[in-house]
Amino acid sequence: MGKKSQQKKRMLGKKLKQSRRLPILASLRTHRKVSQNMFQRSWRRQKMRIKG
Repeated sequence: MGKKSQQKKRMLGKKLKQSRRLPILASLRTHRKVSQNMFQRSWRRQKMRIKG
């Protein structure tokens, strides 16, 4: 496996941040209408299409 390029590393970092769960404060603020993060994914179920 080669080294990651800077662009690929930045994209992977963004996807890692997006995949975190929704803050509890956000669900309380919206009176639980928003219950889960729509960008959340599992590394087994959904693969990322990242070029670079």
